[in-house]
Amino acid sequence: MSVPPAVAVHAGMALPDVQQTILHEYEGLVPIQSWGETSLFYNPARALQRGTYFCTLKDHDGLNDQASALSRPGVYRLSFGVAPNTYGGLFGPRPIRPRKGDVVQGPWDFKALDRLTPHPVYAWMGWLAILNPSPQSFDALRPLVSDAHRRAELTFRRRIGR
Repeated sequence: MSVPPAVAVHAGMALPDVQQTILHEYEGLVPIQSWGETSLFYNPARALQRGTYFCTLKDHDGLNDQASALSRPGVYRLSFGVAPNTYGGLFGPRPIRPRKGDVVQGPWDFKALDRLTPHPVYAWMGWLAILNPSPQSFDALRPLVSDAHRRAELTFRRRIGR
């Protein structure tokens, strides 16, 4: 008996494993639950009230963010921002900001598992997303995630005046 496609989930890394790996590999991070997702902020010694956004892990749809169909069982999204030239090298010019409740326009399948895409809502800010990354995809993303971490660190240092 086969599993219906609506229920079948790609055997990617489990969300807690991705979060723990990121927390272990990158310094100065503080996980904060907000807006129904876990946001990892760069905030060493909790010098700022929140810190600077580094990445997010989200496992359900929000009112204005349903393009990834995160309501599917076991599906989650890892998102992070990259430098404009990095984004451009991967996906071309950043799209315009969508209206509230809409998604950025482009040829991407935001529901595809284990495929790097622009973030369906925040691509206009240079954010990328991947649903249920496989261990191989996660390893391949490390340079991009490291770039996002460096950017969060630089933003943090500017905000505290160092």
